Amino acid sequence: MKFTEEHEWLRVEGDLVVVGITEHASEQLGDVVFVELPEVETQVAKGDDCAVIESVKAASDILAPVDGEIVEVNEAIVENPALVNEDPLGAAWFFKMKLDDMSQLDEFMDEDAYNDFIG
Repeated sequence: MKFTEEHEWLRVEGDLVVVGITEHASEQLGDVVFVELPEVETQVAKGDDCAVIESVKAASDILAPVDGEIVEVNEAIVENPALVNEDPLGAAWFFKMKLDDMSQLDEFMDEDAYNDFIG
């Protein structure tokens, strides 16, 4: 897994990248009550707003970590936003992307570097 400074995680699955938020982010947000996901087939550029997450504390945008196309979204977290708090690194992934350039993943932190970052 790779991690961003915006507290997103990325996991490569074949030629796709799965994107979600970290456990640290879900703890900081508190109880998640609403998730809005992007449309499938949306082209995004790194840094674009592509999803919204709302908790009892705050609302936050989820940014596209890389350039590519949204190919699948996780409707389970729309129907049950609490999943984001229960299993942020597993069942509560946000979307899957087909990247324009897989080498973009090289700029992100591994788990040890991310733990140092939040430590």
